[in-house]
Amino acid sequence: MASVLFPNVSPSSRTFTAGEYPQAVFEAQNGAKSIIRYGNKAVNAKLSLGFTNVSDAIASSILDNYESVNSDWDYVVFGDSRGLQGMEEPLRTDVKDVPSKGAKWRYDGPPKVTSVQPGISNVSCKFVACFDGD
Repeated sequence: MASVLFPNVSPSSRTFTAGEYPQAVFEAQNGAKSIIRYGNKAVNAKLSLGFTNVSDAIASSILDNYESVNSDWDYVVFGDSRGLQGMEEPLRTDVKDVPSKGAKWRYDGPPKVTSVQPGISNVSCKFVACFDGD
């Protein structure tokens, strides 16, 4: 398993949802709660990137990245100039540091490409941070 760099493309929009800690909540009839936590790391962080009015060549590079990552079950690496442009510190670090906490960014389904006019498309990608057993 290896990392695959995301294309050097600046997104038009971005949504990040921090992960949650795996736990189960048990509630008694009187309202008392017991919580069992199953780990000390947040899981299932989500990242959505939107690319508006990009060339079909850029859309193709994103589709190629998806194929490259999923053909070998690799993971995606983002950087300051690879999907995170326009995001200021410390938020950029929060998104980039997800892998340093043990999770790996993977595609959460295939990218969606919408043709706007000949040669121009909109692309949306969704990613989820996963833990792999070693």
